[in-house]
Amino acid sequence: MKKKACRKCKLFTEDDVCPVCKGQTFTTNWQGRIFFLNPKKSMIAHEMDVQNEGEYAIKVR
Repeated sequence: MKKKACRKCKLFTEDDVCPVCKGQTFTTNWQGRIFFLNPKKSMIAHEMDVQNEGEYAIKVR
């Protein structure tokens, strides 16, 4: 089964409400995954506007 990602912040979650942005719209149509351990020191996290640790989709549709 493919994971679901929040359409707003791209975080992967199994909940009905995103723990990061509190969004409620999700998709299973995504491409690529990236895991941030220390987003405050990551240039990629900065470019993706990621503030919290976790697994994120690179592209969501």
